[in-house]
Amino acid sequence: MAIHVTRRALAALPAALFVSSATAQASYPDRPIRFVVPFAPGGTSDLTARLTGQHLARLLGVSVVIENKAGAASVIGTTEVARAAPDGYTMLLTPPPFVITQFATPNLPYDPEAAFRPVVLLITTVNVLFARSGLVQGGLPEILAMARARPGALTFASSGIGSLPHVAMELLKLRTGIDLLHVPYRGGGPAAADLAAGRVDLLIAAPAEMAGSLDAGRVVAIASASDRRSSVFPQLSTLQELGVPDFDASGWFGVTVPAGTPEAVVQRLNRDFNAVLALAEVKARLAEMGFDPAGGPPEAFAARLAAERPRWKAAVAAAGVRIQ
Repeated sequence: MAIHVTRRALAALPAALFVSSATAQASYPDRPIRFVVPFAPGGTSDLTARLTGQHLARLLGVSVVIENKAGAASVIGTTEVARAAPDGYTMLLTPPPFVITQFATPNLPYDPEAAFRPVVLLITTVNVLFARSGLVQGGLPEILAMARARPGALTFASSGIGSLPHVAMELLKLRTGIDLLHVPYRGGGPAAADLAAGRVDLLIAAPAEMAGSLDAGRVVAIASASDRRSSVFPQLSTLQELGVPDFDASGWFGVTVPAGTPEAVVQRLNRDFNAVLALAEVKARLAEMGFDPAGGPPEAFAARLAAERPRWKAAVAAAGVRIQ
């Protein structure tokens, strides 16, 4: 049977599709939203997602379901979101490895610059270079002198190959010309524990992760590893102030969604996440975790991602970091 379509019907088709799309966006959200965390439960990324997700759910009027998809330095969870429908019902809690893995992972199953849309920068935190107690008395200059006198003798811990603490130390090696031995762990907790026990020499971490060991005198804060001083250690100079050029290993988490997610949906999520970050109880909880609420428009988060990539690309290339 032949099917005849009139010109009038064809002309009306784009308008009908537009109305259908607009209606779908106007009703957003009308079902639960998945918030994928590319790390195991219990860490700071998971706590951040759960804190902001529960308040976001109240504003949106639907459930926000936290899904932990750990593995391969965040690649497994990130891949899950890259392949999701671009409809606003799947979000990624986006960590610093988002701008690292593209340079360290052969055959990465997604393009982080083309497959995602930035929504908002949630939090930032000042990381600090810590040393085991008794390693040095003279701070960074003495560490650099020791490393140059005995290349490869000093060790540094990290939460895994390709993690921010790993690549940040590789950046320090690149900027100062020293040689250190990397000791990767399965997570930040074991790395911090072994630094406190004196089994490794150095670690870049958030002050909150080292609070107990600092109080017990088992670790020493050497310098801020971020572009600003830590509010916990205001007297502590930054590595840049100590002569290490272009060094910023700040911690942060943001939110991205699959590319193609409608603009109206991105703006709705951005508006509501900013409202969540402005809540007094959220600010207080983040402060307890050592985090500063960030917020801002999607464009600000996109600019941060673009600014971070060249720094980590250079560090990964110089160290030959590979995530398998």
